[in-house]
Parts: sequence; C-alpha cells; structure tokens
Amino acid sequence: MSEINLPIIVGAALIDGINPCAFGVLIFMLAYLAKTASRAKMLANGLIYIFFVFLTYLACGLILLPVIRSLAGFSVVSYYVIAGLVGLAGLLEIKDYFWYGKGFSLTIIPGEAERIKQYTKKVGDKWYTSAFLGTFVALVELPCTGAVYLAVLALMSLSGVTVSNVTFLVVYNLIFVLPLVIILFAVYKGAHWKKFEHWRQKHKGLMRLFTGVLLLVLAIWMVEFTMTESIQLPKMTLVSSVLIVVGLALIVFIKHIFEKNGRRKHHE
Repeated sequence: MSEINLPIIVGAALIDGINPCAFGVLIFMLAYLAKTASRAKMLANGLIYIFFVFLTYLACGLILLPVIRSLAGFSVVSYYVIAGLVGLAGLLEIKDYFWYGKGFSLTIIPGEAERIKQYTKKVGDKWYTSAFLGTFVALVELPCTGAVYLAVLALMSLSGVTVSNVTFLVVYNLIFVLPLVIILFAVYKGAHWKKFEHWRQKHKGLMRLFTGVLLLVLAIWMVEFTMTESIQLPKMTLVSSVLIVVGLALIVFIKHIFEKNGRRKHHE
C-alpha cells in the first residue's frame, strides 16, 4: 500500500488554510494591535501567534494520527463513521455558500468568540499572551477548520505512523498557516487590515464552497478505499469529484444569473 502523496497534502492544506475562521481572528488581532502597538510589536506578536497556531495543530495531528489508526484497526465501521462525519461537514460547508449562517454551521465553539476578543485585548509586551492566544484559538476553532485535517489524518492513518506521515503533517501545517503569514506581512508593510476583512466577508461563502467540495471528495475516497484497499485516487472518487464540481459549478452559475437579474430589476 502506498502512502498519501505530497500534492494531495499541499492541495488540501491550501484549501484548508484559506478559511474565514482562521482569517477572522488574525485580522481582529491586527486591527487591535494597529491601534495600540508599533508595527514592529505587531509583527512580533503576529509571528508568535501564528507559530503557536502551527504548533497546536501539529500537536493535535500527532496525537490523533495513532488514535485514528487504532480505531480503524479495531473496526472498519469507525472508518465509515469518520468518513460520514467528513461528508456531513462538506455538505454543511456547501450549505453556507448558499445560506451562510442559516441553521447549523461549522463555526468557532459557541461562546468562545467573545472570549477570543477579550484575550486579544490582553496581547501586548508579554510574548506569552500571543502564544496563549494562538494555542487557544487553534483549539476552539477546530470545529470550523478541523474537518479537512481529520480527513487527511484518516487517510494518513492507513499507512500508520511513519516518518513520511509525520513529515507530511509538518508540511501540511506550514502551508495551513502560510496565508496568515502573508496577511501579517502585508499589514506590516502598510496594507490596511480593513482590505483583508472586506475580502474575507466578500468571499467567505466561496471559501466554504471550496472546502465543502474537498471534504465530499475526501469522504468518498475514504469509503472507496475500504473496498479497493488502494490509497491511489480510485475511479469512483474521480468520477464523483467531476460530477460534484460540474454540478456545483452549474448551480453557482444559475445562482449568479438570478442574483444579477434581481439587482437589475431592483435598479429599474
């Protein structure tokens, strides 16, 4: 059995990293620091925050990988349960493209958003306040950002806890935090944080859509693996991926046409 490969890790991490939840907390922190600290302190606190987000996600992956491996070894049913959860998360993410925030959504743990704001306001000269915030945020936003990570860990677990899988986890999490690093340095160099918040608000539905499609594909792949016993991307997964993408592209196009006609009638 061959292991999950680097292109899949890179692609999944990029989609997972472009996440409205992950962006939102960093932008809020930068908005606060832009008013209360120098640019040098903002950069230092931002880097510490991102580094501890990286460390926390990496630690979670290293803990969960052998656990998922043990569950899958105990019963294939547990693997189906994980695949079902991943697929359900994908449907919820796609739902948020069409009806953002309506009904149940994958968000930061309820009640913790206000606590994040309180902790952010304590970030300052003490480096450990940024470290604590990064750790805390990474944990409480797992319901919002963790579904793709869970699917990747499940696929990794098929070949066990190996050196290459641990390396892949490091690479995955480095790529996951890369968009945060880009935003941080852009604001440090003079870009206004409001531009990134405007972009996040404008495209948050689309980010959810891409994540949802990825989750559905990964869920189908996980189920098909149990039937083919091959980690290579199977035919059913490829066909399903094409059908999902084409179907959603058609729905998005129709939605765009209706919205465009609605705006036109409104102006008339």
